[in-house]
Amino acid sequence: MGLKKYFIGNRARKDIDAEEIFLDVEAMRSLEEKGKIEQPIKSLNFILFYVLIIICLSGLLFRAGYLQIARGEYYQDLAQGNRLRIYSISAPRGIIYDHLGEPLVYNIPSFDLVVGLTDFLDNPILLQEEILRKIIALIADNQDSQIDQAKVNQLREKIKEYSGQVGQLVLARGIERSAALTLESLINDWPGLRLEKNAQRQYLLGSYFSHVLGYTGQVNKRDLEIHPDYLLNDQIGKTGLEYQYEDLLRGAPGQEQIEVNSLGKTQRLLATKPAQPGQSLVLFIDKALQKKIYQVLEIMLDNLSLSGQKVKKAAALAIDPNNGGILALVSLPSFDNNLFAQSISQEDLNALERDPSRPFLNRVIAGQYPAGSTVKPLIAAAALEEGIVRAGQQLSCPGGISIVNKYNPEIIYYFPDWKTHGSVDVVEAIAESCNVFFYAVGGGYGLIPGLGMERIKEYLEYFGLGQLTGIDLFHEQDGFIPDSNQDQEWRLGDIYHAAIGQGDITATPLQIALATASIANGGILYQPQIVDRIIDSAKDIPAQVIRDDFIQPANIKTVQQGMRQAVLTGSARSLADLPVKAAGKTGTAQFGSQDQTHAWFTGFAPYEHPEIVLTILIEAGGEGHKAAVPVAKEILSWYFSQ
Repeated sequence: MGLKKYFIGNRARKDIDAEEIFLDVEAMRSLEEKGKIEQPIKSLNFILFYVLIIICLSGLLFRAGYLQIARGEYYQDLAQGNRLRIYSISAPRGIIYDHLGEPLVYNIPSFDLVVGLTDFLDNPILLQEEILRKIIALIADNQDSQIDQAKVNQLREKIKEYSGQVGQLVLARGIERSAALTLESLINDWPGLRLEKNAQRQYLLGSYFSHVLGYTGQVNKRDLEIHPDYLLNDQIGKTGLEYQYEDLLRGAPGQEQIEVNSLGKTQRLLATKPAQPGQSLVLFIDKALQKKIYQVLEIMLDNLSLSGQKVKKAAALAIDPNNGGILALVSLPSFDNNLFAQSISQEDLNALERDPSRPFLNRVIAGQYPAGSTVKPLIAAAALEEGIVRAGQQLSCPGGISIVNKYNPEIIYYFPDWKTHGSVDVVEAIAESCNVFFYAVGGGYGLIPGLGMERIKEYLEYFGLGQLTGIDLFHEQDGFIPDSNQDQEWRLGDIYHAAIGQGDITATPLQIALATASIANGGILYQPQIVDRIIDSAKDIPAQVIRDDFIQPANIKTVQQGMRQAVLTGSARSLADLPVKAAGKTGTAQFGSQDQTHAWFTGFAPYEHPEIVLTILIEAGGEGHKAAVPVAKEILSWYFSQ
């Protein structure tokens, strides 16, 4: 009875028929014949199966231990990287002041919309499109769907352009406060986007100082190649002092550490490293003088244009002859650099770039012009230094020079003067701008041997022409003085033209001003400098002497007397009634093929103890004494009456 439980009981007892027994026996016999009877599994199979399970479990355990122990720190960093975002905080740029400490530029608060490229591009395309459309609707405040779509396309293309870069990209700068408040309430629901409070440059009197200060702009791919340590949302100096002193003005950016969720949405601020503001600069520039020169030049250009000359271009600068400091630097036409600080529109940029008057060109340092009679004091100094003439030596001016061709006596070249001067010495020649005198001392005539082109070039270079001055502004040009070692022989006429500042010789207004300053200060050529000192480091930038002692003091004094006489009785005599004694030289430089002339004036005051050198150029302005001298007179009268 105890074994009963091991047997399967039938629910209903019934007899087994003989046929069933017979069929079972036959079925068993059939299976045996076919070899299909069941056999037990071998124990070795179970052992192999258990070994395989142990190997797999051991491998998994070893791998888990390796990832947890050996590579744990690495994967923890990856996890932290997915959870944390480090954002750059732009440093406020240094302030730029004039010589009296008055600011020329401010940093004003600005709301900027930035996008984290990785997080944003992880969103579905449709969500990206929806976010961009909402941004445009808020910022542009425009219901025109076509215009909105065009702006959406611009944002999309901008993101696509930098899609291979790592970091944040500025989508919009200078967002209005009302739009910024609305964006702030929505921004956390838009993965990859955030609103930053930064500082934007605000240039005071933008057009007056645009060629000096320049402007800042968002970094582009070319900037990143030069400055690989910059980020996509950084601002960088593009032109002017903003470019030249970028390393000082920029400062050191800070950082914010933000925790985000799996969708890239901001959860909380974890840590902050404050940004270090950039260093500030004090310039030699006199803001009031800059404004005055700009305004007087504008009035003169308007007056000349009303007379039918259509004059739009001019340049002027003032220099301290005692150290090379730039007191003012004006180039017309100008442009408003605030447009660039506020992200200029493509339409405005195209208009400026297509303007035939080239407002971006800084004519003071990059305009290259025939210098005309402004080089005559330099040629006179060279002639005195080389003993070509002596102080007080008289030369006769019959109103022109006739030169017979040495190969064909029937050919006679005539080099005219603007009038018959009679007998003149070097002082009178400078004062009256006598061409014949300078033809003779430059190329030779009669008993005067002449300097020749080699020495003309040598002395003009002594005075700083034909070479970069080293001013702390970018894009300076060096002008041109023909090389005496050229293939073809110099003709006498070429030398005559060079001696009066015509022909192939060109110079920038800056070079003419520096040469004039070297005469005013007794023979020292200074390197021009706009920045006087760096505030935060209490560092003054010392004056740099390019060259001195290349003209004897007595010869410099004679040239000074000639420039003073030009004010008393010569081509600049309208300056004789200034509050102080002044000296100067006018110039009327021919250019082109239609007998057009540039109007020049360069001079200094007071005569005995010079404080300022002023150089004026008016492109296609006519004669120097009619266009440039009146500008100089009004500026100097104002300057010395302050």
